[in-house]
Amino acid sequence: MIDLRIIDAHHHLWDLDLHYYPWLSDGVQPAAFGDYTPLLRNYRIDDYLNDAKRVNVVKSVHLDVKYDPTDPVGETRWLQGVADRHGFPHGIVGYADLSAPDVVDLLDEHLEYANFRGIRQSMNWHPDPAKTYLDRPEVSRTAAWRRGFAQLAPRGLSFDLQLYYWQAEEFLELARLFPDTQIILNHAGMQVDGPEHFERWRRAMHRLAEAPNMACKISGLGMGDHRWTVESIRPYVEATIEAFGIDRCMFASNFPVDSLFSTYDAIFNAFDTITRGFDEAGRQALFHDNAERFYRL
Repeated sequence: MIDLRIIDAHHHLWDLDLHYYPWLSDGVQPAAFGDYTPLLRNYRIDDYLNDAKRVNVVKSVHLDVKYDPTDPVGETRWLQGVADRHGFPHGIVGYADLSAPDVVDLLDEHLEYANFRGIRQSMNWHPDPAKTYLDRPEVSRTAAWRRGFAQLAPRGLSFDLQLYYWQAEEFLELARLFPDTQIILNHAGMQVDGPEHFERWRRAMHRLAEAPNMACKISGLGMGDHRWTVESIRPYVEATIEAFGIDRCMFASNFPVDSLFSTYDAIFNAFDTITRGFDEAGRQALFHDNAERFYRL
């Protein structure tokens, strides 16, 4: 067992009996991380806590799960109820289309719930329909979307940024235009193209790290390396920390999505092994303190 307190900075819950999630409720659809048939089941808080039981997880952050798009606040409402009953999750990152005309009202509705911390609108653009999350590129450069993004900082909300690494310049521009908004990069830039693209990915990560308001979650590495080992992911973990520094990185499980590729224990044991040479303060920052600070837990 890892001898550290851990904040899992990125996981998901869903209840298919209670709620509608198009990508789960309507059956398997083409996805960047392949066939996800094993995920077509309920994954409730008891399931999560059971997966995490051998790891000293003391707090967690829940990220939106493409919940019913007609009622995005419904996910936050449900999760706050789960947190009130079970103590987890401690932070909730919900969904909003930042280009929507009513986005101000939507943000304020999310903010009615105590554990709400920020917004994620997945910004991954890819010409392959199976891998894209948007219907067109460069949405973040539209005036309507930026008007919505400008509403985050005045409300003390962060933005979880999910992109593909080749979109780095677009979002470095965004970070520089909105220096008061904390941006948290998801899944270490989603390098899903294989190890032959490692250097391109590494350069993109260094570019994104030039923005001081950009932090990074090291997670979801199994989505790009389905048969990963400690040594196969080590270069990605070390290069991310090299780019952003220990004080702007945090570890996360991406469960249950990454249960397609590994166990919960294996993920955190790998992070433990890779960081054995770090001092105690650095390891505590990566496993706990940075997530606590960035998500105001």
